Amino acid sequence: MAGRECYHCKSWIAEGDAHDCWPTTEAALTRDLPENLQDAWERLRETAVALGEQRIYASHKSIMFARKTCYFFVRPRKNLLELCVFLGRPLKTPQVRRVVRASTTKLAHIIHIKHRDEVEAPVTDWIREAYELPDVLAAQRGTGRAASPRKARGRSEPGKRTERKA
Repeated sequence: MAGRECYHCKSWIAEGDAHDCWPTTEAALTRDLPENLQDAWERLRETAVALGEQRIYASHKSIMFARKTCYFFVRPRKNLLELCVFLGRPLKTPQVRRVVRASTTKLAHIIHIKHRDEVEAPVTDWIREAYELPDVLAAQRGTGRAASPRKARGRSEPGKRTERKA
């Protein structure tokens, strides 16, 4: 039977059937934004869609943009859009409010957007970099440049014994 599995509730949805298990939507999260933030939101969404195939979905109070995993999300606030971009390197620039380690390979960069004009380079460049990061990390793993943390610390692989020098 043709269809798909819902990302959220994991139930099977037959092709052509309507399914809305998630209580929030993009429209619900952006409906009450002032005009300047509506414009900025539209510009952010257009920028992301132009990058290529991805999932865009609302989750709790955020709108997520993901390929296999989320590469950035937007939290609409009353007076700003809080943008969180996942990059493989730290950024030191006035636009970035905070940088938080999200995993061993990614750092979350929090950026506040208050107007459409702020959704230009370098912000759009960072979104593109975040979109392409999984490909870069996969290529590094393939060439051996980015060794696993276990090997990088000089430890043996699980299940293999190493001899200790006396």
